[in-house]
Amino acid sequence: MEKYNKLLRNITELIEKSLFTSKDVKKEVEDSIKLKLEIIANKLNLVSREEFEIQKKLIEKLKNEITKLKGERKKKITKAKKS
Repeated sequence: MEKYNKLLRNITELIEKSLFTSKDVKKEVEDSIKLKLEIIANKLNLVSREEFEIQKKLIEKLKNEITKLKGERKKKITKAKKS
């Protein structure tokens, strides 16, 4: 009976150790993947969503200003031709 208990304890220890090891391996893999993704993102010069939205608003504002300036220029040219 004692040998049976010792065997069970040994098996239990092995299972516990393997569970901890598998958790550690999982964590290592996750960390490694996150690091690789960050490296790829940096190489691609990706920006955050917030930065993208700010740039989008700035571009829209500049686009509107250009359109406005073109309209004013056309008016000046038209006035100059009439004079």
